[in-house]
Amino acid sequence: MNLTLILETQRLRIRPFQEGDSEPFATYRSDPLVAQYQSWETPYTLKQATHFIESLQNSAPGTPGEWYQLAIEVKKDNIMIGDCAFCILAEDPRQAEIGFTLARSYQGLGYGTEAVGRLLQYLYEELDLHRVRANCDIDNIASVKLLERVGMRQEGCFVESSWFKGRWSSEYWYGLLQREWMQTHTPLPSKTPPTKKVGASANTPTFSNPVNPV
Repeated sequence: MNLTLILETQRLRIRPFQEGDSEPFATYRSDPLVAQYQSWETPYTLKQATHFIESLQNSAPGTPGEWYQLAIEVKKDNIMIGDCAFCILAEDPRQAEIGFTLARSYQGLGYGTEAVGRLLQYLYEELDLHRVRANCDIDNIASVKLLERVGMRQEGCFVESSWFKGRWSSEYWYGLLQREWMQTHTPLPSKTPPTKKVGASANTPTFSNPVNPV
């Protein structure tokens, strides 16, 4: 069976994509600065956005080897401002990789840190994972700072390790253990609200490894 996952913070709701997200999704994916370290090219059309969101409707959280992508929404006005995702590693279901993207007009306000922190809390405290990893282009300074703010440790630098958008790209890799997270965070008094069962299907979103500025 498939499950719908909803996470909340004081300001944000992190939820599955909805039909009405197509326009804001296409808008921030069409921003060259947002797309700079991501796999897609600009402009990113409304048709592409609609097709992508439709492809996510039957995805299941926590399926090893498959990315599960969530929209980030500001609760006070229900505006979708970005997205985040996680993938349980196929080779070891006790570990996961994360990624995130935020619309440029909502960067610098702490929303990215808040969303990624809540996602990590879910992965460590509710899925009981041992380790989470992430990577970003070494020139993606905003994402470097975010990953370090949420406590992730830089574990390596792969110099010119991939040919990406016409150039050799170098990447920082980050990691964080569950026990390290628990040493510095107080668990929430309540868990994520019960999930809703929906139809099951496998899906892997086009979510690139280099995470975007926040």
